[in-house]
Amino acid sequence: MKEQPDNFETMEELPELNESEEPKIRRNTLSNKNISKSNTPLKRNLPHLRLMTNLGFCKIPAVLFDSKLNILWENNSYRKLFVQSDRDLPVNLVSDFSPFLTPPMLGNIYKTIIDKNSGFSFRGRVESKHRNRLSIIANLIITPYFTKKEENSVVSPPPLYIGLFDNISKENKELLEGTFLTLLEASKLKDNDTGNHIKRVGTYSRSISEKLFDNQKYTEVNTDFIENIYFLAPMHDVGKIGTPDNILTKPGPLTKEEWIIMKEHPKSGALILSAYPDPMAAHIANFHHEKWDGKGYPYGFSEQLIPLAARIVAIADVYDALRMKRSYKDPFSHSKTMEIIREDAGSHFDPDLIDIFLKYNKEFDSIFENLRDS
Repeated sequence: MKEQPDNFETMEELPELNESEEPKIRRNTLSNKNISKSNTPLKRNLPHLRLMTNLGFCKIPAVLFDSKLNILWENNSYRKLFVQSDRDLPVNLVSDFSPFLTPPMLGNIYKTIIDKNSGFSFRGRVESKHRNRLSIIANLIITPYFTKKEENSVVSPPPLYIGLFDNISKENKELLEGTFLTLLEASKLKDNDTGNHIKRVGTYSRSISEKLFDNQKYTEVNTDFIENIYFLAPMHDVGKIGTPDNILTKPGPLTKEEWIIMKEHPKSGALILSAYPDPMAAHIANFHHEKWDGKGYPYGFSEQLIPLAARIVAIADVYDALRMKRSYKDPFSHSKTMEIIREDAGSHFDPDLIDIFLKYNKEFDSIFENLRDS
């Protein structure tokens, strides 16, 4: 059999196999340790071997299931996208899509694919999370596979199903971020902070988060956390959309009454960002003005009650605010800013995060200089 290019996008494009190719198909497919070891309908079944060979050419992630949603075989595209390593099969679908696939969801899929009225088929959405890569959102189509011997008796569920996964992560992310970037641009019209200020806050926040990735104390910090805080940290003050202009742009100190109004912007921001699917968005907006000693606002939360992302953004926001020129102050140098932040460890800021910040403080200075306001 001639080697075929690995560029087939649909089943219709896959090459036809003839009987003379049977020995090579069987030899190549059964050389996979996962198949040769498993007691599944796939073993020594020529139609199934042909199916696996065809799906093996396919760029679309694909698997073969049994009726209990055990994955009996997976192509390279599936393995690269969801698994990223060799493994022994069979394994259940839930192992690749936990915790998204809850028992009720699995039950619904199972009932659907054994139901003749649904055509023994299923269509839905699944999500896969892994600490070392970004989450993946995919549309899943499960369709029955009948051999010629089984085609005349389709009243019963088939022994085998084909699962195809359409990765829509990129499109979903672009749509979501596009919507909220529009909101961010609108908020900038209400605030004197520059576009580079919010870029720097996002970059500082990502830098601190990356340093926490391998720290066992911060198990919530994964690839998604790092990516999301970079995007969401710039939205920390989006709630100022609802703050009156005469307060936001006032050149002098605010009155007591004006401060009461100003301190409402975290709550407004959390409400606005509550529509974002990751709760980190609302957490950053709501809690980035809280202080480690409980003397912040709007709720007076302290220590671990303040979400980690908000504690990180608090450091990033204050560092940049001190470095910037404001209507009421001149910019501080990096060394002076470091001194102020060091003194506030354990009162304003999480002391453990400040230790990390101080260790890598030169990165902050570089970020500020590289994204300096023109």
